[in-house]
Amino acid sequence: MIDRPLRIGMVCPYGWDIPGGVQIHVRELAEHFIAQGHYVSVIAPVSDEESITDPWLVSAGRPVPIPFNGSVARVLFGPIAASRVRQWIVQGEFDLLHMHEPGIPSISLLACWAAEGAMVGTFHASTPKMRAIASVGPLIEPMIEKLSARIAVSEMAQATLNNLYGTEAVVIPNGIDTTRFRDAKHKGAGSSPTAARIGFLGRFEENRKGLPLLLEALPKIVKAIPNVELVVAGPGEPGKVLAKVDPQVAKHVKFLGRLSEEEKVEFLSGLNLYIAPNTGGESFGIILAEAMASGAPVLASNIPAFVDLLAKGDAGVTFQSEDAGDLARKVIELLGNRPRLLQLAENGVAAAIRFDWGSVATQIMSVYEVAMTGHGKVAVGSENASWKKGRER
Repeated sequence: MIDRPLRIGMVCPYGWDIPGGVQIHVRELAEHFIAQGHYVSVIAPVSDEESITDPWLVSAGRPVPIPFNGSVARVLFGPIAASRVRQWIVQGEFDLLHMHEPGIPSISLLACWAAEGAMVGTFHASTPKMRAIASVGPLIEPMIEKLSARIAVSEMAQATLNNLYGTEAVVIPNGIDTTRFRDAKHKGAGSSPTAARIGFLGRFEENRKGLPLLLEALPKIVKAIPNVELVVAGPGEPGKVLAKVDPQVAKHVKFLGRLSEEEKVEFLSGLNLYIAPNTGGESFGIILAEAMASGAPVLASNIPAFVDLLAKGDAGVTFQSEDAGDLARKVIELLGNRPRLLQLAENGVAAAIRFDWGSVATQIMSVYEVAMTGHGKVAVGSENASWKKGRER
């Protein structure tokens, strides 16, 4: 059992300025361990270095957008980034490195390439074997083997890891601060269905997040519940979305833009129903866990990650993925059944406890302990050793 403060280096592969599940996970895990007395330094791509306010955050440089997993990932790779990562490792004198998504071309891969010692990798993505990854597989696979321990955020992420690299991982879900959501007074589930507020949060211009499907279902919902309001939060340009929507239906849609963490809590607590119409490419769904913790009933597409997260129907309802008709029917049924909404809200709050940082971070620390067994402090290895190992495979 670890009985001393650790020096922990965390690597976030995605642009820190753009909200996303991995970035939130890394931030909150870092803050949790810092609050426990550990030293934590996080390195990540940052578009605007002048905007950095967290003393524990280090910029690896500006990210570059690339298509990945049905979305656009803002990552960083190359010799300048590699040099910054190596310098950060040397200066950090870490007991352990924790890399997120080391299986994609990113600074996590660069850190794994550069370092020797105790290293943990967390795998978030759930995606079939892609050409981009397959083409650099001979370089990535030796890096995966270097990891002292591996974590997958869900069974789907574990299956992807096994499919891509033939290796296993401990399944530990993403974490949330359930207290922050629980303490917000929920106003939505018991409201009158004639004043129903349904919500969506995400990068709504990405089709896989499912907003177009929800908008396709909205006319039927409006016809059955004339005073329904769809509240959309997240980055994107509303004008592009509303241009494709009937003006009579568009009157029922409100865009809030990007939310702060405090605004997100208020947003979720005011919903009659949170809707996650994602069409795929998700391995977890942290916003669902947050909605559950806030007491907002959840309706989600029946993709495997969401079915698992919602305890196979006990903590939320699912609809047939990519079926706008089934989505509309489920929304109308739920908003017309107040007792069902209240029960879903209660079940969701209870189920969300397993995602609380108090539990999740304890499990991660146990993995750290295993990874550190037999290793000294993290150090920079030979610049060419890992490259040669990859070339020899």
